[in-house]
Amino acid sequence: MQELDHKKTIDILNAIMEFELAGVVRYTHYSLMVTGPNRIPIVAFFKAQATESLLHAQQVGEILTGLEGHPTLRIAPMEETFKHNVKDILQESLSHEKNALDMYKSLLETVTNASIYLEEFARGMIGQEEMHNLELKKMLRDFS
Repeated sequence: MQELDHKKTIDILNAIMEFELAGVVRYTHYSLMVTGPNRIPIVAFFKAQATESLLHAQQVGEILTGLEGHPTLRIAPMEETFKHNVKDILQESLSHEKNALDMYKSLLETVTNASIYLEEFARGMIGQEEMHNLELKKMLRDFS
């Protein structure tokens, strides 16, 4: 086992926390903007995504404080595109989820062979983000 790079790990975890907290805002916004005949199930989907983003931010924050880090109060920057049709919202969601996947992969690279717990956490989050990517791609198929 190698030594855990605490500073780099804490920096990545804080970036993930900012991103997940931005996801809470993003998905809450999307849930409010959906219109049309499929509104109800799509709103439920986005509300669930917002709740899951908050849970992820809380999990990351617990790890951060466990590593004697200080969880951020910031959220990642977000752009308001003012595009609110379902296809655009799903495309933006897919982009967001791809970024999240990359962040968790970066965490995995940093903690590999230094912390079994953090490796397993990162792998689990990567699995969840990959599933979100697949789900969003399936939802976008009807628009192609």
